[in-house]
Amino acid sequence: MTGLIMAAQLIVGLSIIVTLHELGHFMAARAFGIRVEKFFLFFDAWNFKFFSFKKGDTEYGVGWLPLGGYVKIAGMIDESMDKEALKQPMQPWEFRSKPAWQRLIVMLGGVIMNFILGVIIFTFITLHYEKQYLPAQAIENGIYAYDLGKMVGFKTGDKIVSIDGKKLDRFKDIATPLTLMGSKITIDRNGEKVNIIIPDTFYKKFGKESRGLFIEPDNFAFVVDSVLPNSNAANAGVRKNDKIINAAGFEINSFGDFKETTQHNKGSVMQVVAIRNMDTLKFDVLVDSLGYVGLVASNPPYKQEKYNFAEGLKYGWKDGIGILYANIKGMGRIFSGEVKASESLQGPIGIANIYGGIWIWPRFWYLTGMISFILAFMNLLPIPALDGGHVMFLSWEAITRRQLSEKFMERSQIVGMVILIALMVFAVFNDLLKYIFN
Repeated sequence: MTGLIMAAQLIVGLSIIVTLHELGHFMAARAFGIRVEKFFLFFDAWNFKFFSFKKGDTEYGVGWLPLGGYVKIAGMIDESMDKEALKQPMQPWEFRSKPAWQRLIVMLGGVIMNFILGVIIFTFITLHYEKQYLPAQAIENGIYAYDLGKMVGFKTGDKIVSIDGKKLDRFKDIATPLTLMGSKITIDRNGEKVNIIIPDTFYKKFGKESRGLFIEPDNFAFVVDSVLPNSNAANAGVRKNDKIINAAGFEINSFGDFKETTQHNKGSVMQVVAIRNMDTLKFDVLVDSLGYVGLVASNPPYKQEKYNFAEGLKYGWKDGIGILYANIKGMGRIFSGEVKASESLQGPIGIANIYGGIWIWPRFWYLTGMISFILAFMNLLPIPALDGGHVMFLSWEAITRRQLSEKFMERSQIVGMVILIALMVFAVFNDLLKYIFN
């Protein structure tokens, strides 16, 4: 069942992204009077398809091969490699008969639509799921620094001022992918401004070691908000509203202290001291292998700010572009040899695993929005057979006013398709190796 949910999320997510991408090409083509012969979600390789219907000049359908989708634009050399159609006299409703600037807009239509989709999704997440945010300025007592935070120079009580010289508005932005891939964070430490440099390799440690334990706006007493039913803490006798003051012999001043202590006592029984009303109580609590006991802390006593629509749109754009830029930086490190492609690239199996075996809507939309941004960028790469390859050739034509020959375009398309197939084979094979050996 888990595998089916993973596959379903992958297919639904890609269907949304691909359909909107191809709709961008379709709408731009029709706007300039160009005929679109096919509009397909997924590929109908060897002419096999689940279903199709024709309306006007266009056949709409769903193919069987879920590796993307396509629109077949009349008079254009594309992955269909329909050479016979190009031997016919040029028609006014064909792609090849239009000026270079119109053809350029048609090729950019899909990428533009994916950018718009990404912004809409992240705006939706911000307004519908998050609804409010914690202003950095509201954290009067400063942050709690875990071991990973201390490693780069944070101390409990530090107040975040700015990241790379820009004022920090939302506390959550301290742990974005872009920040964790190298940044300068300015803090207020007892009235003195101090700069902390996050190294460009820090994101690796954060992903593998942190379990979210980096820094938190959590420098206040730990009062239990709830105890999970049948958890180790519940079985030991800990109750709602207990104030935890000691664990495993260490003084507990905040929930951060407690979480760090449990991480250091995985798989062992830990004595917890709490104050209930006026009584001091002691409990022997078993810490599981992940460092959890089943306690939830009371919400931080900080005033949250609600997003309005303008802020939702602003942060939707900011979050999406930040993720995109982080992925571009990551790709640059793959090409430079700093990062192994086998460790970073994900194929269909890897993406399905990231979606996960439980359908959690906020995560589904977050990953779908992220993939939409990434595919927009990937499609802009100057590789023949991708939109970016067509954009490159059309830009050359617009600048030089010389049209490239059909034979050159056909050969370029073949080269591009070979490159893309090789990359897909590598990604799938890499996924299988990870699945088998992990």
